[in-house]
Amino acid sequence: MNTTAAAEVMAELAALEDPKVRAVNERHGDDHGVNLSKLRAIAKRLTTQHPLAIELWETDDTPAQLLALLICRPTEFTAAELDAMVRQARASKVRDWLINYVVKKSPHFEELRAAWTDDPDAGVRSAGWALTAERVRKKADGLDLPSLLVVVDAEMKDAPDRLQWEMNNTLAYIGIEHADLRERALEIGERLEVLKDYPTPRGCTSPYAPLWIAEMVRRQEKR
Repeated sequence: MNTTAAAEVMAELAALEDPKVRAVNERHGDDHGVNLSKLRAIAKRLTTQHPLAIELWETDDTPAQLLALLICRPTEFTAAELDAMVRQARASKVRDWLINYVVKKSPHFEELRAAWTDDPDAGVRSAGWALTAERVRKKADGLDLPSLLVVVDAEMKDAPDRLQWEMNNTLAYIGIEHADLRERALEIGERLEVLKDYPTPRGCTSPYAPLWIAEMVRRQEKR
């Protein structure tokens, strides 16, 4: 660690470690015991500090990496740096924040999406499908949606959990946003039954694609 600032931040994060928080987080694949609201408060105080973010990321400490993702400047990372980071990310929350807070704001979004979608590493591939779901939802021009449905149909059922989740998101967004492919998306979802029994709190929309698509289309039609 090269700076006093980084050492001080690491000490502050260490002081926030709570065994009860760790027990909850570990059930979700996250190896830390820091309350995220408190971590976000530190990020708000520090504001954007890209060099400090780099130092924190390189510690390979989960809370430090989460903080790094909040105070970095996403546009300053090269595609190669982001590729290395997604492969380094161990905790599920770190990978989620990396994709949502950094890669989605990067000028290298499309380059990385295309590269990651077919990566042999399931974790990296899930990142590519997370970006694909984002494109389907917001800017699908140029995407071969029928081909995406073919891949989802062939691979989603037996995909590892995280990859399956992102493929399912892509399937649902195709059905929600693209009426010409809705019937096909519904048929795939109903036949594969992925996430059909996923526990969904009262008042929330099920991630099971047929129910999700139907609910979101219903809301769109009421507008």
